[in-house]
Amino acid sequence: MRALIVRGGWDGHRPAESTDLFVPFLAAHGYEVRIEESPAIYADAAVMAETDLIVQCVTMSEITADQVAGLRAAVAAGTGLTGWHGGIADSYRACSDYLQLVGGQFVTHPAKEPAELVGTEEDNYLDYTVSISDQGRTHPITKGLADFGLTTEQYWVLTDALCDVLATTTHPARRGQPWHRAVTVPAVWTRRWGQGRVVVTTPGHNPEVLQEPTVRTIIERGMLWATRTASESSGSE
Repeated sequence: MRALIVRGGWDGHRPAESTDLFVPFLAAHGYEVRIEESPAIYADAAVMAETDLIVQCVTMSEITADQVAGLRAAVAAGTGLTGWHGGIADSYRACSDYLQLVGGQFVTHPAKEPAELVGTEEDNYLDYTVSISDQGRTHPITKGLADFGLTTEQYWVLTDALCDVLATTTHPARRGQPWHRAVTVPAVWTRRWGQGRVVVTTPGHNPEVLQEPTVRTIIERGMLWATRTASESSGSE
């Protein structure tokens, strides 16, 4: 099996350090791992045709028309695509074809109460719960996992009905914020695209979050589930 790690974009998500965490896991499961530092590889049809799994960690940045066309074609033909946090849910903001492929887009991570702000990255770290959905309780990626708490950025994402939601998180209505009721959004979802499988996990702001046991389990199971050979041999949704 061949895994392609594509990383880059905003350095604040530490794309190299974050993706390096999963290279030993992939190697131990028999993947030959190739690492690229930009999405340019997506336009190489020969490489994409032999890639069984793409692990993407590219926050913001840009993608060209031929690159996104190559990515979409590869997934439709059976290549798996997965990633976490801004590396997949906040990539290529200006590209609607990419957003349709992954099925969701980061829009904000609410900050603490105004009186608690100190002007550091931690202003956006909230205590919140990730809740496994009914579908998630039977899905191979999240089966057997309990709801869990995190203290990190809590992503608010926009998604569509093609996503199969395995876990959610709820943004409460809070003083100083303009929304008037609690808003529940997906935190982990899968998506079928042609013959391919897409898995998006929104926690994962930094390596510390990625090493939280449940987050890491979800990401690693997602890699295995999305892989082309798994898609071809299993009828599980």
